[in-house]
Amino acid sequence: MTTTTVHPGKDGAGVVRRTVLPGGLRVVTETMPTVRSVAVGMWVGIGSRDEAPEHTGATHFLEHLLFKGTPTRDALEISSAIEGIGGEINAFTAKEYTCYYARVLDEDLPLAIDVLADVVTSSLITAEDVESERGVILEEIAMHDDDPSDVVHEQFSEQLYGDTPIGRPILGSVDSINALTRDRIAEYYQRYYLPPHTVVSVCGNVAHERVVELVATAYQRAGALGGTEQPEPPRLSGPGAGPRAGVRVIDRPTEQANLVLGTTAYSRTDDRRFALGVLNAALGGGMSSRLFQEIREKRGLAYSAYSYTAQYADTGQFGVYVGCLPGKIEDVLKICREELSRVVAEGLSADEIMRGKGQMRGGLVLGLEDTGSRMSRIGKSELVYDTLMSVDEVLERIEAVTPDQVDAAAKEILTQPLTLAVIGPYGDKDFSPFIA
Repeated sequence: MTTTTVHPGKDGAGVVRRTVLPGGLRVVTETMPTVRSVAVGMWVGIGSRDEAPEHTGATHFLEHLLFKGTPTRDALEISSAIEGIGGEINAFTAKEYTCYYARVLDEDLPLAIDVLADVVTSSLITAEDVESERGVILEEIAMHDDDPSDVVHEQFSEQLYGDTPIGRPILGSVDSINALTRDRIAEYYQRYYLPPHTVVSVCGNVAHERVVELVATAYQRAGALGGTEQPEPPRLSGPGAGPRAGVRVIDRPTEQANLVLGTTAYSRTDDRRFALGVLNAALGGGMSSRLFQEIREKRGLAYSAYSYTAQYADTGQFGVYVGCLPGKIEDVLKICREELSRVVAEGLSADEIMRGKGQMRGGLVLGLEDTGSRMSRIGKSELVYDTLMSVDEVLERIEAVTPDQVDAAAKEILTQPLTLAVIGPYGDKDFSPFIA
């Protein structure tokens, strides 16, 4: 067992420590001695992009099944154990990891760790539970499909990345969920839900040694601790994905059209991501951004208009989303193309760069005001970064972004081939001129 101090913190707060237990299980903690809550996350370094075709949808399926029962707790006992002490327990699946988490009072930390470890290591995955939860997931897919503002982002990713694991929906499809058998799901669980793939992150009013002791006890009880395996290295690479030009139109009789226009961008560890973040904030990151001002404030063409970025190990996305009346979509697309071209040709003003940096700094700091967000930061970092940058270091990197770097990011990203996804009552309308 080895323990290191990742960040020393200040005045006893913000100390981040890391211990590797026998068998490759990692425990990372951050101290927040002035709070009375604790957030616990058990992160498994497996996401929907890791699924083979025969396992499509299995990662998210497991997110549901692990709460159905273990040898020591049924579904009601799992949820009531945490909710009965005023806490919360839940999970989420992403394309490159899955997280099971709980937030409780600091005095209830032992119970939270015990319940989560039981769920992650000892799920029964019975055939009966698979069939029951299959119906729930199909309902979730149907609910998702009823929201075009969600579906358009999914369709954009599929068009952008093609028929690849990273381009497919996290939930899977109706066909893939119906095709999953109990044995396939159990095989996936047994292959990946192992200590070397797992990180336990805890943040709040905690002592690192006590957390390590509780985690070791819980995993030992489950027979999941020991051996000589080392932790899986962080996910820093992959097959990559180049920009793809294309249009995908989903014809639906909706009252509002939804569109995403964008392209591939920098990966999660690319140093240029800070410059792209400033560019994104200025273009569509808030009410003062160019796109919001031009599309909504000046012309009243839409209620919602923003840009965004997403990062993965080997690629990323830059996209512009707008929801507008179907008859206004051509005007909206024209403005989007004009603003993207203008920022490539002219760059951002000094005021825009200053506001962009301010948005990034404020968003980072305000987003880390609670134990849950800090728990997520250290847990995710252990899985997907080779080092954990301190908050001050990240702020310094944002502040160090220069106008030339932002200009270079704009020229590199926004001159690539564009992908467009549209949902609305358009039949076979040709939108290809808007990405030419």
